[in-house]
Amino acid sequence: MWLKQLSVLNFKNYTDSNLSFLPEVNAFTGSNGAGKTNLLDAIHYLSLCKSYFNPIDSQHIKRGEEYFMVQGEFERDERPDIISCSLKKNQKKQFKRNKKDYPRLADHIGQFPLVMISPNDTLIILDGSEERRKFVDNVISQTDNRYLDTLIAYNRILLQRNTLLKNIKEKGVFDIGLLEVLNMQLVEVGKVIYAKRQNFMEQFTPSFQRHYQYLSESAEEVTLVYDSQLQKNDFMELLALSLDKDRILERTTQGIHKDDLLFTIHGEMPLKKFGSQGQQKSFLIALKLAQYTYLHDQNKFKPLLLLDDIFDKLDDKRTKKLMQMVSNDEFGQIFITDTNANRVQKIFDEIQQPIRIFDIKGGQTHAI
Repeated sequence: MWLKQLSVLNFKNYTDSNLSFLPEVNAFTGSNGAGKTNLLDAIHYLSLCKSYFNPIDSQHIKRGEEYFMVQGEFERDERPDIISCSLKKNQKKQFKRNKKDYPRLADHIGQFPLVMISPNDTLIILDGSEERRKFVDNVISQTDNRYLDTLIAYNRILLQRNTLLKNIKEKGVFDIGLLEVLNMQLVEVGKVIYAKRQNFMEQFTPSFQRHYQYLSESAEEVTLVYDSQLQKNDFMELLALSLDKDRILERTTQGIHKDDLLFTIHGEMPLKKFGSQGQQKSFLIALKLAQYTYLHDQNKFKPLLLLDDIFDKLDDKRTKKLMQMVSNDEFGQIFITDTNANRVQKIFDEIQQPIRIFDIKGGQTHAI
């Protein structure tokens, strides 16, 4: 699968741009603020129906305009597909495949899979467990749209249970029958999600280790561990044992919404505290490359790979190894942003890979 053409209209800092791509490597270069990353985000919209960076769709309409539109032509197995996303102010977002609306946006997720690597990914390491759960859920959702429905159902039941716990304290009314029903529903859905996450991690972790050891040349040992309360405890028993605490805190303290990924280096030392910037960057890149491998294995075709400002905090040696890796047969079409066109050209000349470079200036594109 690859993206042949991209058109953006009134999208962020772009008025009207049309680009044609190579099936191998394409780069957007220019100074900071020129709009390089905005093109990656436009591609992300076409794949996942939303921005990678900002969940508020209306904020992507160019200032002074009333709407935006992003359109792309994909090709897989010599079959073209035209995907378009448009939004008018104060209206619902429209998403079409070959001019036909999707009944649900969720039906599009996974049809044109994509992996984005961005400086924002440091949140996966530095922030709380929610960021790491989002990472896992995003990967699984691109191969299993029923998983997304199950996740939505779990969060709906969780909200109902938390509302009930608040009402117990505020109104002094404890509907034990309703609580038992919500517990059963939460357990039934939660166990499905837990099983899917556990199965995913069993397939994902070896690939992550392979990519990290390649990038670091086996310079250090890192570990990636899935941590869930359900690994050692029955979910229904957890809910029963935590009821008094839940009533005090007015929220559900046990369940798969507390799952986490544990990142360590040099044995049991937390990567967040003891990993250098380069080691953390390599860890994140290995996570995303393992995501790519997983999507490839599950879908039986190659996703798009988007590398935003990827050379930041990587030394020349690791940069070259990374570019050699993603240019081999395991990977498909790649999009890169960087401030230095000469640096990008030199790297791909050295590894003898074709590349098309677009110079970006103030929302204007020019193929070099």
